[in-house]
Amino acid sequence: MADYDVFLRPDFDPNDYANAILAGEPYPPPSSRLHTQKTRSTTTDLPKEDISLVLTKLNLGIDDVAKQLKTVVTNHHETLLIQASGAADLQESVTAVRKGLTEITQSLEKLRQKIRIPYQALESQVSRLQRLQLAADVLRRTARFVIVARRLEFQMSEFNKAKEEKTPNADIKSSNGANGEHEGEKERNLAKAALSIAELTSLLEDAPPPPPSPTESHVDPEDPLASDVKPIPLRSVNAAMSYVPAIDAAHKQVTAEMESMVMSGLANVNQSLLASSLQTAYNLRRLPELVQSLITDLNETVQSRIQLAFDISGISKETNAKDSSMSSSLIYKSRIRMEPTNLTAPQWTTTLWSRLETLIEDLSSCCIKVYALEKVLNMKKDAVSQTYFLDEAMKANNKPSTIFWTTLSRSLDKHSREAAKSSTFLQQTLGTGYPRLLRLFHDFFAKISVHTDTAYSQTHQSPETILVLRAISQLESFYLSRSLNRLNDSVGQAMSGGARAPPGAAEGMAIARTIANELDSAKFDPLLVNGVAKNVNTCLEGFIGRVDTMIVRERSATSMLGPTASQQLALNAQLVVAVHNCQSRLRKLQEEHSATVFSAFEEAIRNIQRTCERTYNPLLVAIRREIGSIIARLHRVDFGKTLDNILPGMGGASAYMKELVEKLSFVRKEVLNRYNIGEITQEWTISIVKYTLRTFVNHVSIVKPLGESGKLQLTSDMAELEFALNAFMSEQGQNATKLDVIGDDYRALRGLRPLLFLDNALLASPEATVGLPPLVVLHHILVRSPIPLPHSLHGWHEAEYVRWVDEHSEEESWTLIDGGLVHWEKVHEGEGSKQGAEEYVQLAKTVLQQAKRARVA
Repeated sequence: MADYDVFLRPDFDPNDYANAILAGEPYPPPSSRLHTQKTRSTTTDLPKEDISLVLTKLNLGIDDVAKQLKTVVTNHHETLLIQASGAADLQESVTAVRKGLTEITQSLEKLRQKIRIPYQALESQVSRLQRLQLAADVLRRTARFVIVARRLEFQMSEFNKAKEEKTPNADIKSSNGANGEHEGEKERNLAKAALSIAELTSLLEDAPPPPPSPTESHVDPEDPLASDVKPIPLRSVNAAMSYVPAIDAAHKQVTAEMESMVMSGLANVNQSLLASSLQTAYNLRRLPELVQSLITDLNETVQSRIQLAFDISGISKETNAKDSSMSSSLIYKSRIRMEPTNLTAPQWTTTLWSRLETLIEDLSSCCIKVYALEKVLNMKKDAVSQTYFLDEAMKANNKPSTIFWTTLSRSLDKHSREAAKSSTFLQQTLGTGYPRLLRLFHDFFAKISVHTDTAYSQTHQSPETILVLRAISQLESFYLSRSLNRLNDSVGQAMSGGARAPPGAAEGMAIARTIANELDSAKFDPLLVNGVAKNVNTCLEGFIGRVDTMIVRERSATSMLGPTASQQLALNAQLVVAVHNCQSRLRKLQEEHSATVFSAFEEAIRNIQRTCERTYNPLLVAIRREIGSIIARLHRVDFGKTLDNILPGMGGASAYMKELVEKLSFVRKEVLNRYNIGEITQEWTISIVKYTLRTFVNHVSIVKPLGESGKLQLTSDMAELEFALNAFMSEQGQNATKLDVIGDDYRALRGLRPLLFLDNALLASPEATVGLPPLVVLHHILVRSPIPLPHSLHGWHEAEYVRWVDEHSEEESWTLIDGGLVHWEKVHEGEGSKQGAEEYVQLAKTVLQQAKRARVA
């Protein structure tokens, strides 16, 4: 088969093959062979061969193919015969089908002949019907146009007649109510004329196709005849065009009257007139255009007025014009100054505030007009569709009031920022006088509140008012920064002396007075006062921080060594007085301002109080510790002597009592007198007196041994102590005759004197020990008995035991004594020495039972 591969190639061409053989060239050419079959080596590269040899090969090949065909036919002749007979049957079926197709073609031709003639006739009639419909439509529209045009002429004549009838004596008519009726008739005629003009304009400009007839529904939409049908415009009708000049004139007159009514209604805030004019604009199909134009004009007016108010060059020209009119024309005139001098600053300031007052008047007028327009638009609606005029006029935009407030806030923000940035004079004047500017805006809000739903008060602020005030927030920030500087200056002035000249009561009151003044200046505005309150909080935090760094916390600040107070103690006292006077004045601001304002710096006031307490609490502890240590020295005195052991001339107070009196005098003169902080100092005085009495009574109750001379000495010490405490309280503003205001502690001191001299049998009598705590009676019973006191039993010092009693409850102290009694009974059970203490054990138990019953009761 390799000899026949060349003939099996898809691109085999017998002519090319013959030419290649005759020319003695290989077939196929080498280039074609490499391009088509690079990987095959079966292609025969024929060298120069004889034609006869090639023909011989071809003949042999043809003979071979013929033999193969013959073999195939011989092997499959039966199948071929069967297929031949089937082809004869198929020929008969094809003939029958062909006959049927011929009959169908003939029937179709007959149907075409029957339909063509009626179709052509129907097509002609349809064309005629369409032309008749077009003619009827244009006649209908022309008739309607003429009727409405004549109606418009009548309406305009009525309108002109009503307008001409407005005589100069309209005031007399208005008194009888005739003028109002006349005006209403005029507005109704104008609205009717506008409706007629709108219909005429619609008929003249628009030419809608006539409604389809029943026959048109059968017309092919792709029919050229149907697509070429167009309505006849009225402008091509001479009868209609003759009315056009009159319609145009009426349109101009109605439009002019409508615009005049709108302007008059807005200027006088006449909602009735404004409603009539808007109805006319709606009838003219010009309501959205008119409303947008009005809103644009009002917003442009707002922007121009704001720009004019903050125009520094305009202020300069106006001030110079006033000055030049008052001065001689021969004086040299310099070029326009953009900043005032020291001499012209008052005139510039007056001009600026005059412009701002005029600006507020203009803004109020524009705002009232916008809200009047919006109110009328929201009340009026179409009689057919029930669509409100506001929805019709503002389809793509927000409400007029929203646009107005947005424009106002943006313009204020823009021009106030530019003015403050370009002019130092404007920045200083508006920043320093921000409260005055804010009051102008308060007047603005008050004026428009009657006509709008906006409100600005201490309890409620409308979003619109907040938006406007946020627009001038940079001026508010400037004012608040100046306010903070004033507050910080007052603190800096008070602390300028440092530790050598620390602030006192006057400086503390000056700081509080400055804070109160700043809050009072901003009290009229709820937003501004909140900002000032935050500044107050910042100022107080700085004040607390500076005071805290000056406070001395070393031991020398609480030293009780005399004869005078240490410098550190005096420094702390003066700082506490300054801080206390400041915070006491600030607390009164709670009654003058709202809870929101006071809460802004309330925490700073608490920090001041905590700073005071951290400063004087260690001092109070030191005073109590010093007094307690002095009283504890009474245990060094021998009070167990009898009367026989008293030496002549040994009367008077003990040494420890004299030292205590001196220490109380030191505390009174050198400590408490420096802490002149009102009721707190009085509370300290009472607290010190109570502690002294309580500590003294507890120490005296555990003095053991105690003889008759010791009792007399203790009585003398008690009298000396009472006299010293009277003097101590008198110096601190307390009434010396009312030492009994101390309460139970003073009554315990008064009851301790007779207790020392009571018989044993009366120690358990409540009537005999009235005013004395049960613990003191129990101590005295144990002092008289051989039973050891609790501190002796537990190995404590007297001062430690008294401190323990002061820190624990009475029940715990009773339990401690009861435990000591039980311990004594167990230790001395069965011993003879127990008989001597039995009486005191029973007395102690009786007192304990009475105390517990009284506690339960």
